[in-house]
Amino acid sequence: QEFSMSAAPGPSRQNIVDRPLGKGRQDFVSQSAFSHLFSEFVQYCQAKASTASELERKLEDAGATIGVRVLELVNLRDGKTRRETRMLGMLQYVHTTLWKALFGKAADGLEKVVENEDEFMISENEPLVNQFISVPSNLPNLNCAAFVAGIIRGALESAGFPGSVTAHTVTLDTGAQRTVFLVKFTPEVLAREKSISGA
Repeated sequence: QEFSMSAAPGPSRQNIVDRPLGKGRQDFVSQSAFSHLFSEFVQYCQAKASTASELERKLEDAGATIGVRVLELVNLRDGKTRRETRMLGMLQYVHTTLWKALFGKAADGLEKVVENEDEFMISENEPLVNQFISVPSNLPNLNCAAFVAGIIRGALESAGFPGSVTAHTVTLDTGAQRTVFLVKFTPEVLAREKSISGA
């Protein structure tokens, strides 16, 4: 059966725009479809960038717009009416609830940087966005996980926790690699955190 954009939906077929956003069965995109689409998107951005850092910035900015929308959608589906006010609470929400909505599972780790009180690390052993990407020889330092870093940044800024998020590839003692998303909050967020905790 052919699908026409102009055809009106039948009585048993509901228009995608009219579907409720509440809880229920969530449709997931196949990994192969996502990988193909993301690969095409990276190539599109690469054509407009001359360096790895410029390409990563374009990927991060694109991810940030998605992060704003994903946070709003997940809050709506979960019926979350109370806004998170603490840094750790918000990061735990990103690490579990938001990550599950995006990737079907929680992130592999959440840690606080000991040396700096405004820095945290979210780690992922095998980011989906890096699994089927061949890094070009002229951009050896490219990390496409900058797209996910942008999603994190967009979600945090939308929730009132502005800061920077960068993606870093770390080699473990076993030789395996993992991606660490370094979250650094602005001084205003840290000052608010201290005023709430009474420190």
